Amino acid sequence: VQLQASGGGLVQAGGSLELSCAARGINSVNIMGWFRQAPGKERELVATITRGGRTNYAGSVKDRFTISGDNAKNTVYLQMNNLKPEDTAVYYCNAKAGIFNDLTYWGEGTQVTVSS
Repeated sequence: VQLQASGGGLVQAGGSLELSCAARGINSVNIMGWFRQAPGKERELVATITRGGRTNYAGSVKDRFTISGDNAKNTVYLQMNNLKPEDTAVYYCNAKAGIFNDLTYWGEGTQVTVSS
């Protein structure tokens, strides 16, 4: 059971990056998404998507980030455009599974750094 994340890296302000995350060995994944944690701050929600395609975004990324999913591959993507220095953080993939979404899984995290 694991969440395999890829993408991330260093980009200049105004640039774009795409993150992807595949859920391996997890049955009945209902919600997948991304959270992030900047140095000295708490982990916060970035965006989530349900199996049915319903999305939810943090206000700070709405209109800049787009989350999408491939149910057949249990994979979620996060397209990040117009990146800002304040988007710099470790981004964590998250998945919720089970009948009551009571099973929570986390990926190891991938660093996104936006230079000004």
